[in-house]
Order: sequence, then structure tokens, then C-alpha cells
Amino acid sequence: ALLIVLFARLVDVAIALFNTLRNNHPWSPFLLTTAGGALTAWMTRRYFPGAEGSGIPQVIAALKHSSDESRLRLTSLRIVIGKTLLGTAALGCGFSSGREGPSVQVGAGVMHAMRKLLPRRFPVQPHHLILAGGAAGIAAAFNTPLAGIVFAIEELGRKFEERTNGVLL
Repeated sequence: ALLIVLFARLVDVAIALFNTLRNNHPWSPFLLTTAGGALTAWMTRRYFPGAEGSGIPQVIAALKHSSDESRLRLTSLRIVIGKTLLGTAALGCGFSSGREGPSVQVGAGVMHAMRKLLPRRFPVQPHHLILAGGAAGIAAAFNTPLAGIVFAIEELGRKFEERTNGVLL
């Protein structure tokens, strides 16, 4: 959640800078959005494959994969860094992608990475951590903890599991 709050602050600063530039130089969005979009797309494909997209479908896909290797392609710390930096850059260049979807993937990625810090006998599956991280991401993005839980249960979990929902809460 703290990383999502940092992401939100970075996005706010980037958008404010874009608006200041746009107000001072009305033609700047034509150049900045075009060049920034091309650079962001290139960097995503070159350095952060898996960070493309809104974030929510990627987390749903990670939840459906059974192998840890498949999940890592969508929720690694590299993806978290790429999604945070490139998402901020895209919004700072005038794109309207929003920060809510990326917040879900960032939260899921951080929680998935935290599993390495848990004791081996801790009874939480990576699937549950991804789900809880996605919920934390949406809760932090909208500043609505209960909505984050409901969203995760409805959209990410797609089913009611007492054990999963206990971890989520």
C-alpha cells in the first residue's frame, strides 16, 4: 500500500508538470505525447516485458497460472518497477491510462515477492498473496479499504474461499 501511495504521488507530480508545460506551451502535448509514447512503448518492450496493459487482466492471469515461473512473468519486482516508472511517465506525457489498474499489478507483485520473507511453514499460497496484494493496490489507489477487499473477492478471486478471504482481510 505504501508503494501505491508513492506511485500516486509520483503520478500527481507528473500530471502537474505536464499541465504546467501544456499551459505555458500549448503545442507541447503534440510533441511530448508522441515522443513520450514511443519511448515508453519501446522501454516497456525492451526492459519491462509484462508491464504492458492496464494491470488488472495481468493479475487475473497470474492468479490462473499454476506455476511460479508463469506468475513471475506478470508479478515480479521488475514488473513492479517498470509499471511504476513507465506508468508515471505515460501519465506525465499526457496519456489517460489511469493509475488504478497499474496499482493492482504493483500491489500483487510486491505481495508475491514478499512470500520469500515468510517462514517456510507459513500456510499461505502465492495465489493468496497475489490476491491480497491486488486488493491492497486497489484499496490504496482509491483510498477505500473495504472496496479493495470487495473488488478482490469479486473481480480477482471470482469465487468465495474462506481461507483466501481470511488472508485477504
